[in-house]
Amino acid sequence: MINAAVAGPVAQPVPIPVRTLLPWVIFGGIMMLLMIYFVGAEEGATSIISGMYVHEYVHDGRHLLGFPCH
Repeated sequence: MINAAVAGPVAQPVPIPVRTLLPWVIFGGIMMLLMIYFVGAEEGATSIISGMYVHEYVHDGRHLLGFPCH
């Protein structure tokens, strides 16, 4: 008895046009910059939001990423 492999149709990947992908890449980049700002620099003289609410909310993430805060 011969074991023969049966080859089926192979799905070809569909290319995603850059024009479709570019807005999402820009949006993701802006969101990442905002998150880095709030985790890394939102306190003291560079603070946009008054009070310590943002600082306390991202405090553990700040230490996890190596940003000093006190």
